[in-house]
Amino acid sequence: MKIVSYNVNGIRARADRLAEYLAEQQPDIVCLQELKCADEAFPAADIEAAGYRAVWHGQKGFNGVAILSRGDTAPTLRRMGLPGDPDDSHSRYIEAEVDGTIVASIYLPNGNPVGTEKFAYKLAWFERLRLHAADLLREERAVVLAGDWNVIPTPEPDDVFSARAMAKDALMQPESREAFRRILHQGWTDAIRARHPDGPVYTFWDYTAGCWQRDAGFRIDHLLLSPIAADRLADAGVDKDYRGREKASDHAPTWVRLEA
Repeated sequence: MKIVSYNVNGIRARADRLAEYLAEQQPDIVCLQELKCADEAFPAADIEAAGYRAVWHGQKGFNGVAILSRGDTAPTLRRMGLPGDPDDSHSRYIEAEVDGTIVASIYLPNGNPVGTEKFAYKLAWFERLRLHAADLLREERAVVLAGDWNVIPTPEPDDVFSARAMAKDALMQPESREAFRRILHQGWTDAIRARHPDGPVYTFWDYTAGCWQRDAGFRIDHLLLSPIAADRLADAGVDKDYRGREKASDHAPTWVRLEA
């Protein structure tokens, strides 16, 4: 079972790239982030034409998450949005079950600029995710938390091309990293680092300053596995080449493969 996290940076703008990826790689489950479209504008017919069914949680112009599964059966929706703040209007979390595996698609707040209410919202959202992640672990099921976490876990060169360049960014603040570690330390496995413990692994390259051409990227797309899912870990990686295609997202599809 190949499970992919893919921030598409606008599903309508990247429709051709997404269809291309689904046709060429045929992943079993795809967790999408940053749809940037309202629920009624989600291209469900195009997804079905590609051989997938979907559940989604959209928002006009911003955010938005979805889970796709290959075949004729749609993912079984478990929840949209995190518990803990019923007034939260951001579409950043969706959770479903596919073939006995619980999968969440996560688009964590960016948090910039630091020192504003946006950074406070990021940390509060992180805490709500931590509490829900603990509840998921208590189910003792195979669970995959996949998405754009907007956090760079470790310094250069492993997870970021330049710690100095990102020093003031919300993605690399000590509070952001600590929030990520608090979730990991519940008992989750970082799939990418479990398979590639050393050396640079990047999942995002900005459109500006020739970042892609210089390989000036960083790792912010993560797939965390519950202990039962981690026992099934066969491989994990980044389909990096897709970032270099015409009109690509600034994120590359990041994936984990679990044994049946």
